[in-house]
Amino acid sequence: MLRAARAAGVQRLVHVSTEAVLVGGSPIRRAREDHPRPARPIGLYPATKAQAELLAIGANGPELAVVVVRPRLVWGRGDTSLLPQIADAVRRGSFRWIGGGRFLTSTCHVANLCAGMIAAAERGRGGEVYFLTDGEPVEMREFLGALLQAEGVDPGAKSVPRWVAAATAGMAEALWRGFRLRGKPPITRTAVKLVGEEVTVDDSKARRELGYTGVVTRDEGLRQMTAAA
Repeated sequence: MLRAARAAGVQRLVHVSTEAVLVGGSPIRRAREDHPRPARPIGLYPATKAQAELLAIGANGPELAVVVVRPRLVWGRGDTSLLPQIADAVRRGSFRWIGGGRFLTSTCHVANLCAGMIAAAERGRGGEVYFLTDGEPVEMREFLGALLQAEGVDPGAKSVPRWVAAATAGMAEALWRGFRLRGKPPITRTAVKLVGEEVTVDDSKARRELGYTGVVTRDEGLRQMTAAA
Protein backbone atom coordinates (compact mmCIF):
# COMPACT_ATOMS: atom_id res chain seq x y z
CA MET A 1 0.00 0.00 0.00
CA LEU A 2 2.82 2.39 0.85
CA ARG A 3 4.61 1.63 -2.43
CA ALA A 4 1.36 2.06 -4.37
CA ALA A 5 0.67 5.38 -2.64
CA ARG A 6 4.08 6.70 -3.60
CA ALA A 7 3.75 5.44 -7.18
CA ALA A 8 0.36 7.16 -7.52
CA GLY A 9 1.65 10.44 -6.14
CA VAL A 10 -0.51 10.28 -3.01
CA GLN A 11 0.53 13.05 -0.63
CA ARG A 12 -1.22 11.96 2.58
CA LEU A 13 -2.08 8.51 3.92
CA VAL A 14 -3.98 7.56 7.09
CA HIS A 15 -3.08 4.19 8.59
CA VAL A 16 -5.67 2.67 10.94
CA SER A 17 -3.87 0.88 13.76
CA THR A 18 -5.15 -0.20 17.19
CA GLU A 19 -4.50 0.12 20.89
CA ALA A 20 -3.61 -3.58 20.74
CA VAL A 21 -0.07 -2.59 19.74
CA LEU A 22 0.43 -1.84 23.45
CA VAL A 23 -0.66 -5.27 24.70
CA GLY A 24 2.15 -6.62 26.84
CA GLY A 25 2.33 -7.15 30.58
CA SER A 26 0.38 -4.62 32.64
CA PRO A 27 -3.15 -3.39 31.88
CA ILE A 28 -3.36 -0.37 29.58
CA ARG A 29 -4.55 2.53 31.73
CA ARG A 30 -5.12 6.05 30.37
CA ALA A 31 -2.38 5.46 27.82
CA ARG A 32 -1.18 8.31 25.65
CA GLU A 33 0.43 8.02 22.26
CA ASP A 34 3.95 7.98 23.72
CA HIS A 35 3.17 4.88 25.79
CA PRO A 36 5.98 2.44 24.91
CA ARG A 37 5.18 -0.58 22.78
CA PRO A 38 6.12 -3.79 24.63
CA ALA A 39 9.30 -5.56 23.58
CA ARG A 40 7.35 -8.83 23.52
CA PRO A 41 3.71 -8.31 22.49
CA ILE A 42 1.23 -10.90 23.72
CA GLY A 43 -0.18 -12.63 20.66
CA LEU A 44 0.25 -12.45 16.90
CA TYR A 45 -2.41 -9.77 16.40
CA PRO A 46 -0.67 -7.14 18.58
CA ALA A 47 2.72 -8.13 17.15
CA THR A 48 1.72 -7.83 13.49
CA LYS A 49 -0.28 -4.64 14.06
CA ALA A 50 2.77 -3.11 15.75
CA GLN A 51 4.96 -4.12 12.81
CA ALA A 52 2.51 -2.51 10.37
CA GLU A 53 2.37 0.66 12.45
CA LEU A 54 6.16 0.94 12.52
CA LEU A 55 6.33 0.46 8.74
CA ALA A 56 3.72 3.18 8.25
CA ILE A 57 5.46 5.67 10.53
CA GLY A 58 8.83 4.83 8.98
CA ALA A 59 7.45 5.67 5.53
CA ASN A 60 6.55 9.21 6.51
CA GLY A 61 8.47 11.85 4.61
CA PRO A 62 8.29 15.06 2.56
CA GLU A 63 6.59 13.36 -0.41
CA LEU A 64 4.18 11.20 1.60
CA ALA A 65 2.79 12.26 4.98
CA VAL A 66 1.65 9.20 6.93
CA VAL A 67 -0.67 9.69 9.92
CA VAL A 68 -1.66 6.86 12.27
CA VAL A 69 -4.93 6.59 14.19
CA ARG A 70 -5.63 4.08 16.95
CA PRO A 71 -9.34 3.55 17.70
CA ARG A 72 -10.21 1.46 20.75
CA LEU A 73 -13.02 -1.14 20.59
CA VAL A 74 -14.82 -0.09 17.41
CA TRP A 75 -18.57 -0.71 17.56
CA GLY A 76 -21.84 0.31 15.95
CA ARG A 77 -24.81 -0.83 13.91
CA GLY A 78 -23.96 -3.51 11.37
CA ASP A 79 -20.94 -4.91 13.23
CA THR A 80 -19.88 -8.16 11.57
CA SER A 81 -16.84 -9.00 13.70
CA LEU A 82 -16.60 -8.72 17.49
CA LEU A 83 -20.22 -8.43 18.63
CA PRO A 84 -21.58 -11.35 16.55
CA GLN A 85 -18.86 -13.61 17.98
CA ILE A 86 -19.69 -12.66 21.56
CA ALA A 87 -23.44 -12.93 20.95
CA ASP A 88 -22.91 -16.41 19.49
CA ALA A 89 -20.91 -17.43 22.58
CA VAL A 90 -23.78 -16.24 24.78
CA ARG A 91 -26.31 -18.26 22.77
CA ARG A 92 -24.11 -21.36 23.04
CA GLY A 93 -23.84 -20.88 26.80
CA SER A 94 -20.06 -20.50 26.72
CA PHE A 95 -19.84 -16.80 27.58
CA ARG A 96 -18.39 -15.71 30.92
CA TRP A 97 -17.50 -12.28 32.22
CA ILE A 98 -13.77 -12.15 32.89
CA GLY A 99 -13.14 -10.76 36.35
CA GLY A 100 -16.83 -9.92 36.55
CA GLY A 101 -16.43 -7.34 33.78
CA ARG A 102 -16.01 -4.68 36.48
CA PHE A 103 -13.25 -2.66 34.88
CA LEU A 104 -13.05 0.36 32.60
CA THR A 105 -12.71 0.41 28.84
CA SER A 106 -12.44 3.06 26.17
CA THR A 107 -14.64 2.67 23.08
CA CYS A 108 -14.94 4.21 19.61
CA HIS A 109 -18.19 4.24 17.62
CA VAL A 110 -17.58 3.60 13.92
CA ALA A 111 -18.95 7.05 13.02
CA ASN A 112 -16.48 8.64 15.42
CA LEU A 113 -13.69 6.59 13.88
CA CYS A 114 -14.61 7.87 10.42
CA ALA A 115 -14.72 11.47 11.68
CA GLY A 116 -11.31 10.99 13.28
CA MET A 117 -9.84 9.51 10.10
CA ILE A 118 -11.06 12.47 8.07
CA ALA A 119 -9.64 14.89 10.65
CA ALA A 120 -6.32 13.02 10.56
CA ALA A 121 -6.25 13.15 6.76
CA GLU A 122 -6.91 16.87 6.76
CA ARG A 123 -4.97 18.11 9.79
CA GLY A 124 -2.81 15.31 11.19
CA ARG A 125 0.94 15.77 11.44
CA GLY A 126 2.94 13.31 9.39
CA GLY A 127 4.62 10.62 11.48
CA GLU A 128 2.28 11.18 14.43
CA VAL A 129 -0.13 8.78 16.19
CA TYR A 130 -3.59 9.73 17.48
CA PHE A 131 -5.93 7.76 19.74
CA LEU A 132 -9.65 7.99 18.92
CA THR A 133 -12.43 7.27 21.44
CA ASP A 134 -16.02 8.11 22.37
CA GLY A 135 -14.80 10.18 25.32
CA GLU A 136 -14.67 9.12 28.95
CA PRO A 137 -14.23 5.38 29.66
CA VAL A 138 -17.16 3.18 30.65
CA GLU A 139 -17.40 -0.05 32.63
CA MET A 140 -16.97 -3.03 30.29
CA ARG A 141 -19.86 -4.95 31.82
CA GLU A 142 -22.21 -1.99 31.45
CA PHE A 143 -21.17 -1.26 27.87
CA LEU A 144 -20.92 -4.79 26.48
CA GLY A 145 -24.09 -5.77 28.32
CA ALA A 146 -25.93 -2.92 26.61
CA LEU A 147 -24.57 -3.96 23.20
CA LEU A 148 -25.75 -7.53 23.71
CA GLN A 149 -29.15 -6.39 24.99
CA ALA A 150 -29.51 -4.31 21.81
CA GLU A 151 -28.98 -7.55 19.90
CA GLY A 152 -31.68 -9.23 21.97
CA VAL A 153 -29.17 -11.33 23.91
CA ASP A 154 -28.86 -11.53 27.71
CA PRO A 155 -25.23 -12.18 28.73
CA GLY A 156 -26.20 -13.31 32.23
CA ALA A 157 -24.01 -12.95 35.29
CA LYS A 158 -21.65 -15.94 35.13
CA SER A 159 -18.04 -14.95 35.66
CA VAL A 160 -14.56 -16.46 35.70
CA PRO A 161 -11.50 -15.12 37.57
CA ARG A 162 -9.03 -13.33 35.31
CA TRP A 163 -6.17 -15.66 36.24
CA VAL A 164 -8.25 -18.68 35.26
CA ALA A 165 -9.11 -17.12 31.90
CA ALA A 166 -5.44 -16.27 31.25
CA ALA A 167 -4.26 -19.77 32.19
CA THR A 168 -6.96 -21.38 30.03
CA ALA A 169 -6.01 -19.16 27.09
CA GLY A 170 -2.34 -20.08 27.42
CA MET A 171 -3.13 -23.80 27.50
CA ALA A 172 -5.53 -23.51 24.55
CA GLU A 173 -2.92 -21.73 22.43
CA ALA A 174 -0.30 -24.36 23.31
CA LEU A 175 -2.74 -27.13 22.39
CA TRP A 176 -3.60 -25.56 19.04
CA ARG A 177 0.09 -25.06 18.23
CA GLY A 178 1.21 -28.47 19.41
CA PHE A 179 -1.43 -30.44 17.54
CA ARG A 180 -1.75 -27.99 14.64
CA LEU A 181 -5.49 -27.79 15.11
CA ARG A 182 -7.61 -25.95 12.59
CA GLY A 183 -9.31 -22.66 13.34
CA LYS A 184 -8.66 -20.49 16.36
CA PRO A 185 -8.58 -21.43 20.05
CA PRO A 186 -11.83 -20.65 21.90
CA ILE A 187 -9.94 -18.09 23.99
CA THR A 188 -6.55 -16.41 23.53
CA ARG A 189 -4.21 -14.43 25.74
CA THR A 190 -4.72 -11.43 23.48
CA ALA A 191 -8.49 -11.58 23.97
CA VAL A 192 -8.07 -11.79 27.74
CA LYS A 193 -5.87 -8.69 27.68
CA LEU A 194 -8.18 -6.70 25.39
CA VAL A 195 -11.61 -7.57 26.81
CA GLY A 196 -10.80 -9.06 30.21
CA GLU A 197 -9.03 -6.17 31.95
CA GLU A 198 -8.86 -2.39 31.81
CA VAL A 199 -7.90 -0.86 28.48
CA THR A 200 -8.29 2.92 28.53
CA VAL A 201 -6.60 5.49 26.31
CA ASP A 202 -6.40 9.29 26.26
CA ASP A 203 -7.56 10.95 23.02
CA SER A 204 -6.81 14.55 24.10
CA LYS A 205 -4.05 14.84 21.48
CA ALA A 206 -6.55 14.20 18.67
CA ARG A 207 -9.02 16.65 20.18
CA ARG A 208 -6.31 19.28 20.58
CA GLU A 209 -4.42 18.92 17.29
CA LEU A 210 -7.09 17.59 14.91
CA GLY A 211 -10.12 19.34 16.33
CA TYR A 212 -11.58 15.84 16.73
CA THR A 213 -14.94 15.54 18.47
CA GLY A 214 -17.19 12.53 18.53
CA VAL A 215 -20.23 12.83 16.28
CA VAL A 216 -22.19 10.01 17.95
CA THR A 217 -22.58 9.49 21.71
CA ARG A 218 -22.73 6.02 23.23
CA ASP A 219 -26.38 6.49 24.10
CA GLU A 220 -27.25 7.52 20.54
CA GLY A 221 -25.24 4.65 19.09
CA LEU A 222 -27.04 2.17 21.32
CA ARG A 223 -30.42 3.63 20.34
CA GLN A 224 -29.52 3.16 16.67
CA MET A 225 -28.61 -0.47 17.28
CA THR A 226 -31.78 -1.16 19.24
CA ALA A 227 -33.91 0.42 16.51
CA ALA A 228 -32.21 -1.68 13.84
CA ALA A 229 -32.55 -4.97 15.73
